[in-house]
Amino acid sequence: MIGNQSESLGGKIVVATRTTRSKKVKPAEDQDRGFMAAFRELGMEKGINPEILFDAIEAALVAAYKRNFNAAQNVRVTLDRTSGQYHVYAIKTVVEEVVDNVQEISLAMAQQISPNYQLDDTLEVEVTPANFGRIAAQTAKQVVVQRIREAERGIIYEEFSSREGDIVTGLVQRVENRNVYVDLGKTEAIMPQAEQIANEEYAVNDRIKAIIIEVKNSTKGPQVLLSRTHPDLLKRLFELEVPEIHDGVVEIKSVAREAGMRSKIAVYAKDESVDPIGSCVGHRGFRVQAIVDELRNEKIDIVKWSEDPAVYIANALSPAKVVSVDVAESEKMSRVVVPDYQLSLAIGKEGQNARLAAKLTGWKIDIKSETQAEEEGEFQPPVADEPLTDAVDDMGGDDFLAEFEKDTFEADEASEAGEAADSAGEAADTDIASDADVADGEADGTEIEDAADDEAAPQAEDKIEV
Repeated sequence: MIGNQSESLGGKIVVATRTTRSKKVKPAEDQDRGFMAAFRELGMEKGINPEILFDAIEAALVAAYKRNFNAAQNVRVTLDRTSGQYHVYAIKTVVEEVVDNVQEISLAMAQQISPNYQLDDTLEVEVTPANFGRIAAQTAKQVVVQRIREAERGIIYEEFSSREGDIVTGLVQRVENRNVYVDLGKTEAIMPQAEQIANEEYAVNDRIKAIIIEVKNSTKGPQVLLSRTHPDLLKRLFELEVPEIHDGVVEIKSVAREAGMRSKIAVYAKDESVDPIGSCVGHRGFRVQAIVDELRNEKIDIVKWSEDPAVYIANALSPAKVVSVDVAESEKMSRVVVPDYQLSLAIGKEGQNARLAAKLTGWKIDIKSETQAEEEGEFQPPVADEPLTDAVDDMGGDDFLAEFEKDTFEADEASEAGEAADSAGEAADTDIASDADVADGEADGTEIEDAADDEAAPQAEDKIEV
């Protein structure tokens, strides 16, 4: 902007000029191009296809036009993906006689636009308002924000809904109404009280592992539910800590868990050279100890799976030792006999060991001690010295037994004779020792008497002299 000011100095007119700099305004076309480029970058940053945003803007502009100009008109909006220019077109039907000027156009007028138009054709007439720019910009902003939010929710829902049953690691954000809110990075998950380990405390910024049990798509966005009590959490932790399980060398057949207290896990290896229990325990117990620490000192029993139900049930009752297992396949029932001193260990505290074994195997388990089973006639203790009939028959049968009994009798007699001789020898030694003691005693007595006589003799002499 230039301003003029004149002054008279000595008959001369001096004109002073003042120049002010004005900001350079970018052309509207450049602004639109930058606007479209920003849309593309925003879509890439949020993981959203930019084409989805453009389609949403076009739909929003149609709604804005109907709301502000002509609600009854059928229109279409086109948005140039490069320049950002937009156009509004009214869609009309070619008719012989116009009844509705908003929806119809006469054949004569249509042929003035193009002679190729026929009856019942549709044509588009541009009706872009002159003052539609401000409304379009405001509408585009609102739609973009809304669509980005919806797209983000959709992406999060698809990502986590496909991960149900997977283990995740997050930070505890807060605890409200006994619910724990965990930050998973892209979204915030909820762990209800029912899915929390009893007596486990959660502090802000604690890093915990949990399993995704459900993903809900609500009006407020996707809602991810976590659990630390689900049996699959134990399974996923073993998959993380034990490479043999992750690679499929060792297989987890079953898991039974009472969260926070005790768990049992059955493992199996197809390769007989691989020890499935040792693989899970690890060197010096490092692998299983890492899982125990994550579950806040929850006890874990690792047992070997077997196709034989009796062997599997006996293993499941570990650490108790089992004498016998009888199974009824039709009823899925088993009767287990354990030593008397192992009964309480087999049942466990409040029946926990037996209950976990039943969950692990899927069988009903009835546990009895040897004494109880014998009293009920359900158990016969094994005979200690059963004759080996097959071997005896091979060696001669009854003749061999008679000879064996004779040799045994003679050996017993010889043994008794030897013992009698030893007893006699000991008695003789005792008698000899007694005689020797007596002889020694008599000898000592003789010596004492001689000494007494020697002492009495001088006294007698003294008496004679007096």
